[in-house]
Amino acid sequence: MQYAMLIFGDDQEWAALSPAEEQELMTQIYGWYERWQPTGKVTNDGAELQPRETAKTVRAAADGTPVTTDGPYLELKEVIGAVIMLECDDVDEATRIAASWPLGAGMSAIEVRPVMIRE
Repeated sequence: MQYAMLIFGDDQEWAALSPAEEQELMTQIYGWYERWQPTGKVTNDGAELQPRETAKTVRAAADGTPVTTDGPYLELKEVIGAVIMLECDDVDEATRIAASWPLGAGMSAIEVRPVMIRE
């Protein structure tokens, strides 16, 4: 079954890292991929997202027409910063793999969610 591994954090913390700190964290992340990709549990390279200031949000207006605004405009400190797809036997296995992710500055939580399959 497929699971989405959503990495949450404060992208401003990530942006505040020194180049050396960012490189150290990226080395740990590459190590995570080296551990899990050969097992077939990681089904893509993941997608690191640009900072929240680059986002556009589309919402429905009162009359149902789409309205586009800059940014997420949520009163949240944490936003989704990356998405990685996993192929696991069950949610417990997906959670164990997610728990081995190297959480560092700008990364405070990981949500594991089953992917909806419609046939």
